[in-house]
Amino acid sequence: MKEFSDKDIERISALVDQRDDKQAHSEIANMHPADIAEILQSLNKKDAEWLFDLIDDNELKADVLMELDEEERGKLLKSMDSEEIGQVVEELDTDDAVELIKELDEEEREEVISLIEDVEQAGDIVDLLQYDEGTAGGMMGTEMIVVNENWSMPQCLKEMRIQAEDMDEVYNIYVVDNDNRLRGVLPLKKMITHPSASKIKHVMETEPQVVRTDTPIDEVALDFEKYNLAAVAVVDSIGRLVGRITFDDVMDQVREQSERDYQLASGLSSDVDADDSVFAQTKARIPWLLIGVVGGIVSSIILGGFEEQLAQVTALALFIPLIMGTGGNVGVQASAIVVQGLANGSLDIKNAGSQIVKECLISLLNATIISVGVFAYNLFVMPDDFAVTISVAISLFLVVIFASVFGTFVPLMLEKLKIDPALATGPFIQITNDVVGLLIYVFISTWLLSIIGTPIIA
Repeated sequence: MKEFSDKDIERISALVDQRDDKQAHSEIANMHPADIAEILQSLNKKDAEWLFDLIDDNELKADVLMELDEEERGKLLKSMDSEEIGQVVEELDTDDAVELIKELDEEEREEVISLIEDVEQAGDIVDLLQYDEGTAGGMMGTEMIVVNENWSMPQCLKEMRIQAEDMDEVYNIYVVDNDNRLRGVLPLKKMITHPSASKIKHVMETEPQVVRTDTPIDEVALDFEKYNLAAVAVVDSIGRLVGRITFDDVMDQVREQSERDYQLASGLSSDVDADDSVFAQTKARIPWLLIGVVGGIVSSIILGGFEEQLAQVTALALFIPLIMGTGGNVGVQASAIVVQGLANGSLDIKNAGSQIVKECLISLLNATIISVGVFAYNLFVMPDDFAVTISVAISLFLVVIFASVFGTFVPLMLEKLKIDPALATGPFIQITNDVVGLLIYVFISTWLLSIIGTPIIA
């Protein structure tokens, strides 16, 4: 296949500008759907709709739609009538069809489903729409090859050929009993090495890897990674085979979750892209910015109450950025490790207590190293300001311990409350540690200055 490049985008964009429908159609007819999607996303709404309308192959049209970002796909769907959407949906696997239909409003959704000529496919779509979006049931498709454990190998081969006609890829052959309960999988190798087997159940592999319809998506992704799966069977509460999930579905989900987590950690309150409108980007950014402003105001109030000490010992002000910055960095580090552990399965919420104890030990070591280092530096640089030196060292010690424990505890608590723990890796931790760190510094400095006494200011 010819390598796709920016020059291709420029060439086809020029054809779109000229409204050269014949040449533009010729150019995109044999392109990969992902490349066509990339071109559409580089165009404005009107030009994208014009080029998309040139695609006269419903299967290609369907594939292109599924390659587009959700927002871009939504724009094109609004330009299509229900009949046209129905024709496109018929070309999709059920999992992709459900994903697309979920983007329609309720009224249009029902109309599109009613226009699908394949009654079995329409029924499968209706069934899949009942599952929660964040579960295996909401991500699975129903296209798969299923054979009965009591079939002979010749009968199995005959049925497989029939079922495989409408499938693009075959990953596994699932073996069920007469009640449609999953009993095993039939590797293709066994079909070659045991061509005369009397019954499939004698050569199938039992105890296949499965997930239930209510299994959360992140757990499904961990199973794919742990067992190096290409596809996994989905069963209901009594073990009946109801669908399958393939690795490409999981990859899409993992990518979307990573993007959401990154945006949460960066202080974005909702999903947003670089090409979104000014209003959309402002709406996503402003909540945490306002919370940051509130945190800054609280910090200024704390410093206002510390004004007398700062006036007497100006050296205290020099270390405010150090206290706040260290607390924020330590907190974000601790929370990032916990969030990563929860995401990849290396940390279980059931072991929260041991993780907090472990973080306490780590924070004690880090706090000791940092505070002793800063103490030694200040003792050498400003030997006459012992009160400041000891205040900064003790404050740093306490701030590092608090930030570590707080940064560990918060994502664990959010996970327990079924809230995305990635929320704890961004501005929330930074702002909280800034305020608490400042409070600790003010209290320790005020207390020690009252005991040791204020140093003489030159």
